[in-house]
Amino acid sequence: MRDNGPTIKELATELGISAATVSRALAGNARISTETRERVQTAARKAAYVPNRAARALVTGTGFGFVGLVMSDPGYGREHSIIGEFVQGLGQEFSAHGIDLFLAFVPQDQSEMQVISNIVSSRRADGLVLGRTTQDDPRISYLVEQRFPFVAHGRTEREAVPFDWIDTDGTAAFGEGFRMLYALGHRRFGLVSIEEPMTFRQHRIDGVRAAMQGSDASVVVTASPRYDAQRRDAAIRAMLTAPDRPTAILCLFDSLALSVLDIAADLGLSVPGDLSVLGFDNIAPAAHARPALSTFDADTMASARCLAKMLLKRLENPGAAPTHRLIQPKLVLRHSHGPAPD
Repeated sequence: MRDNGPTIKELATELGISAATVSRALAGNARISTETRERVQTAARKAAYVPNRAARALVTGTGFGFVGLVMSDPGYGREHSIIGEFVQGLGQEFSAHGIDLFLAFVPQDQSEMQVISNIVSSRRADGLVLGRTTQDDPRISYLVEQRFPFVAHGRTEREAVPFDWIDTDGTAAFGEGFRMLYALGHRRFGLVSIEEPMTFRQHRIDGVRAAMQGSDASVVVTASPRYDAQRRDAAIRAMLTAPDRPTAILCLFDSLALSVLDIAADLGLSVPGDLSVLGFDNIAPAAHARPALSTFDADTMASARCLAKMLLKRLENPGAAPTHRLIQPKLVLRHSHGPAPD
């Protein structure tokens, strides 16, 4: 055997069994007897065997030990984002199981679907993690059709074919936020949203509208492109300078809420004296805003780890029934909300 460790073939020759049996034994395949598995694993430890993923893939017909996350959102790195926590949670869980996470970026001359199609056709990954699902998501339809393992962080509006997903219960959270502010005397509400057809957007709007049923409250919804700062700020400023401006504003996520705080300060509005503001995500800058932002925490890192575990189970058992998990966000009360002004 070479100084840098044996190959599977060399281990197989030494043990007098096939290379495929060695590979399966090292992978813990239940079809290999306990005695053989222990014998192979003992020999591998003594020989300081380091697995060659490509060789194992060719011998066993399984993947190379990689899963992919396609980075398609043009705002990554340009605004406060939870993507760092999300990637860290995924990476930690996958690496604990001997799987590597790779990030695939979408070039300007390609679409996200082209990148995903290339990964699937070349089998460069054993599975994919999808983020930021839309109400009618073509990525999900494609992967289901290709029978390629994946999990989604979020749902679609209509699940024509079941798939594995984890999501935060934005409907319940925004209903809770509305009821808290209503109990503090607020009756004129604003909701700052985005134009992109993300499923979470609709769930959070639905939460406010459902909680309003039978009340004497009103709500004005404003939306702008997510990464168009000029249009976003103009829409918020128009809401805050209207004759019947809201006394409480719920924002789809924290970066929108931080913009509301900045524009309110520029207009001379006191928060929470004149205006209450509520966000979602609990990003790091939320706690350091002036005033500190009241928001919802969905524990992004824990969600990512759960998502990774879900994909690992899918890889182990491709024929299992799809798994769904709905996470309940926790309301973090700080200083950007208070009683309605007289």
